[in-house]
Amino acid sequence: MDNRSQNADTANYDAATGGDAYLRVFVYGTLLAGESNHRWLAGASYLGEWTTPPLFRLTDLGPYPVLSPAGRTAVSGEVYRISRLILQRLDVLEVYPSEYQRRLIDTPWGRAWVYLRASAPAGRALHHGDWRRRPLFRL
Repeated sequence: MDNRSQNADTANYDAATGGDAYLRVFVYGTLLAGESNHRWLAGASYLGEWTTPPLFRLTDLGPYPVLSPAGRTAVSGEVYRISRLILQRLDVLEVYPSEYQRRLIDTPWGRAWVYLRASAPAGRALHHGDWRRRPLFRL
């Protein structure tokens, strides 16, 4: 993994947050409490539920969702306070920076990282913006 872009992102975070000692992440899919990848947030502190402004597109790919910019959907999720170590673990899960990018968004608890893709992949759009309300298929 190339740590140069990771270090640049962390420096950008420090500059964008005025050197805030805490990192935050907004999660919207399998990292949500009760979902399959929530264990990757072990050691994080839950700050609260939050819904983004209607600026995104949330796409259901089956086992996980993808968030992309330039949509008109408000996306529901959770905000966590995390350490740099947890951020590094999340980078591994999200295959950052090759699969997903990170972007800072404003939340009620301060700026938070969110993982997204530059463009929406083929899949079912979740216009309601809530991964937990996705239709589940039964066999």
